[in-house]
Amino acid sequence: MEGTAQPAYPAHWEADVVLRDGGTAHIRPITPADAHRLVNFYERVSDESKYYRFFAPYPRLSDRDVHRFTHHDYVDRVGLAATVGDEFLATVRYDRIDRHGRAASLPADRAEVAFLVEDAHQGRGLASTLLEHIAAVAQERGVRRFEAEVLPANRKMIKVFTDAGYSQRRSFADGAVHLTLDLTPTAESLAVMRAREQRAEARSVHRLLNPGSVAVVGVGRQPGGAGRTVLAGLLAGGFTGRLSAVNRELPAETAVLAGVPGYRSVREIPEPVDLAVLAVPAAEVAGLLADCAERGTQGLVVLADGHRRSEQRALVRQARAHGMRIIGPNAFGVINTAPEVSLNASHAPRLPTPGRIGLFTQSAPMGIAVLDELESRGGGLSTFVSAGNRADVSGNDVLQFWHDDERTRVALLYLESVGNPRKFTRLARRTAAAGKPVVVVRGGRHSGGAPPSGHLVPASQAPEETVAALLRQAGVIQVDTAVELVDVGLLLAQQPAPAGPAVAVVGNAQALALSAHDACRAQRLRPLPLGDVEDAADAAAFGAAVAAALADPAADAVLVTLAPTVAGGPGTDELATALRAASAGAAGDKPVLVAQLALDELAAEIGARGVPTYPSADRAARALGLAVRHAEWLAGAHQRGRALEFDDIDEPAAARLLAGVRVSRPARDSELSPADTMALLGAYGIAVLPTRPAPTVDAAVAAAETLGYPVALKATAPRLRHRAVPGSIRLDLGTEVELRRAYGELTQRLGDPAGLRPMVQPMAPRGVDTVVRATVDPAIGAALSFGLAGPPAELLGDIAHRLLPVTDRDVATLIRAPRAAPMLFGWRGARPVDTEALAGLLGRLGRLVDDHPEIARVELDPVVVADRGVAVLSATVLLAPPPPRPDLGPRRLPAY
Repeated sequence: MEGTAQPAYPAHWEADVVLRDGGTAHIRPITPADAHRLVNFYERVSDESKYYRFFAPYPRLSDRDVHRFTHHDYVDRVGLAATVGDEFLATVRYDRIDRHGRAASLPADRAEVAFLVEDAHQGRGLASTLLEHIAAVAQERGVRRFEAEVLPANRKMIKVFTDAGYSQRRSFADGAVHLTLDLTPTAESLAVMRAREQRAEARSVHRLLNPGSVAVVGVGRQPGGAGRTVLAGLLAGGFTGRLSAVNRELPAETAVLAGVPGYRSVREIPEPVDLAVLAVPAAEVAGLLADCAERGTQGLVVLADGHRRSEQRALVRQARAHGMRIIGPNAFGVINTAPEVSLNASHAPRLPTPGRIGLFTQSAPMGIAVLDELESRGGGLSTFVSAGNRADVSGNDVLQFWHDDERTRVALLYLESVGNPRKFTRLARRTAAAGKPVVVVRGGRHSGGAPPSGHLVPASQAPEETVAALLRQAGVIQVDTAVELVDVGLLLAQQPAPAGPAVAVVGNAQALALSAHDACRAQRLRPLPLGDVEDAADAAAFGAAVAAALADPAADAVLVTLAPTVAGGPGTDELATALRAASAGAAGDKPVLVAQLALDELAAEIGARGVPTYPSADRAARALGLAVRHAEWLAGAHQRGRALEFDDIDEPAAARLLAGVRVSRPARDSELSPADTMALLGAYGIAVLPTRPAPTVDAAVAAAETLGYPVALKATAPRLRHRAVPGSIRLDLGTEVELRRAYGELTQRLGDPAGLRPMVQPMAPRGVDTVVRATVDPAIGAALSFGLAGPPAELLGDIAHRLLPVTDRDVATLIRAPRAAPMLFGWRGARPVDTEALAGLLGRLGRLVDDHPEIARVELDPVVVADRGVAVLSATVLLAPPPPRPDLGPRRLPAY
């Protein structure tokens, strides 16, 4: 490469990553400007590690080595470095080789790969992370397999290769282990990648919530202000670690500020600072990052608002470059109620009661509202993160932490936007399936959501109904308000999951009990006969009635209704104790909840004993209804069904057709011609009824004679699509005479044939008209949609959705999901249609879109589902460049 121009720098290979210990690093291609960094890095590596890398003593790099290791063509020779600040922590490189192991260039599809990790940073997962990234680079450049020579004593590096999940072969020759890795992603390699991602991201949040020391920067010398508020909360909550206060205008002789050691800068603090809360104006935040990095700070809570997008971008880059994570800007703070931590680094005046609810919010006011609601109803909190603008740490990161956190039983999230919906649904499904419900309020969902201030991911183009349906599929419990968030969270955190919809109602006022019955029915619950308690019943009588209801094998849950009576009633404390005792005596397998009217003082007392209380029967029933439906989802979450298999699919033929279209029409987006559409769908066993254009009446007659009578005559102009225009479709035309008459009436009513685009098509069998679609959303991914044609789908939005790929169980659920689905199964005495054939069509379409990512949209409208078989009357296929799939690539933090 001597004397040649340096190839273009592949900036898209750069990535921020979270390491095994929760710290961050930056991965980027090595350039000629890195010569001094490489030399300094190599000097810090031990002689043993150098020996493992070069199989011989190699104390220093020669000038030739430095040139070779920093000059790459980014095709046949590639080097990547993991950096923190201005220093290399680890490097990896590949050199393309032929089958004899000699240097080669394209089209050779194999490469030799080698790593070097600084000893001080070994064990942080750098090598495994670099392997993922260099493998992705290699695949992009046409390399399909890696080969590596490793000394037998270098067990750590052998483990990196063998634990990666790729298909591999091992052999031993000439004193070294020879490893060959097939770089094609496998289910195992993807599972390994996601498991490492989960551990690393969970650890990064764990470090933020479990600091050994906290510095509050921007503490005023007088009471008042954000810094003083946060520091007061830390002191009042009994934080178990070291506290420091920073004020740059503090006199040199002052050693104490607001009751804790005071300093003029973070650099002056003698011990490491794990977490820094920056209570300073936005303009001063960036200047503090270097100070925090010098003290080993692992995370920053940025309270200030007012950062422009470009400033946030620079802030995140700077923090990650120093191995730090950021909560905020515009954050409310973080809380961890674990007694061994007692962290209240937030604006909250008190450390909440310990409990089993984890809370994440973007909005500070929403965080305040939920915290207050939990406290007023006796609820407890495990951890709380208010991320504000969510420039770095997001709800996805916190979900990763909660998945393994034994103190968290329920995850509550308020999201103004779902920054990475594909990843969020994956994490939410995994968390919920593990027995930790995920409850979400999404702000601004009907107005497109708030613009994401942090993650630069593709915006979802899917309608709100589609996003909501896909979240339900992932097991996410969606509610509308912060109050509902608490309603559901308390029930799921404090009580067992209901086994079914049967509810025993026990109360001291028949009117409220009847109201509870109606509320249960409105939530698709099944209330059992009333269980009355006398007005003047004492706590023991109430407890006995609840215990009897719990013992009833027909009951899945018990709803206690309480109202003030003329005769009085039991005391709050006695009643709370009795209800808790009755609930515990039922072996803990049925939930108990209380609906009270005008007895607000009961809420905190009874809630503190683990029985959720609601100020109306409607709210109690809604919370219970959501819990029942989540329990139903959970029961089927591990029954994914089987993959749909079709022996007659000709995938190579479809691939050839699509490749030909890309060559002939390289436009960014293009709609397939009718002929190509029929051929593509036909390769997957989806037949579309043929149509013939009929620009004249004679052409219509000729088309009918070719297709065979009876036929349909349709005006297909775009202006008539999806419009109920009388006379635009004529059906069951069995003779030439009928066809000529219909053609004349069509043109007389609607105008010149040239503008109508008349078409002739064979008659389809009678049945139920449906709509089938497959759409690829850049953020959500590929989804299959189904509904009944006409007003149910177009006016009422009665469309069901499932993410691809789908199983037989997914397809069966999809068909039954629309509210109008009973029309397929013999509604009001009608004959059921062939839903088995419909399921086959849905499965084939799902396979087509899943196999060919360049297909952006397929619409089959209408699809007539008859007594036997289905008939596709119209089909359109849109092609577009496939969206990126970050969920299938190497681990990386969202780009900023």
